[in-house]
Amino acid sequence: MRKPEPEPVPVSIPLVVLDVHEDGTVTVTVDGKRLDPDPFAPPWRRSSFGQIIDRATNDRTTPARVEVREANGTTFTDIIAARRRRSRPEPEPEVPAGPVFHAVEGEGFVPGEDVAVAVVTGHTDAAHTGTARALIDPAGVSVDQAGGVIEVILFGRVSGTTIIRRVP
Repeated sequence: MRKPEPEPVPVSIPLVVLDVHEDGTVTVTVDGKRLDPDPFAPPWRRSSFGQIIDRATNDRTTPARVEVREANGTTFTDIIAARRRRSRPEPEPEVPAGPVFHAVEGEGFVPGEDVAVAVVTGHTDAAHTGTARALIDPAGVSVDQAGGVIEVILFGRVSGTTIIRRVP
């Protein structure tokens, strides 16, 4: 006994209808359901054709029949084919780079004294009274403020020696 063959399923592609109005705005439907621009975006216009097609075809992964109905009554129909998917080579795994150390040296310190090391995160001006104030946002502190150059201060707590160096 032969098995009955299944009935063929008809091929169906989405129908995208663009109704162009007198003012140049466009109303879009996909299979009868309205397709609106993103919230707070301007209304679709004739110049939005590429965006409309991308949205209606999931970035052109699905073919679609497109019908453009002009305000003067003329109609144009076309089929937009899906793009062929290109296989992408697997990216090479990134090798984590180890820390990069820079040596900062200076002379004039008392042997064995405590030397503070500070990375400059910004600059400020002194007021007319000679006082200075700095506001530091810990979340925004970056050691790469000046195009890849870091300023480092070495400050001797006993000698008062201050060394400022720029590190590339």
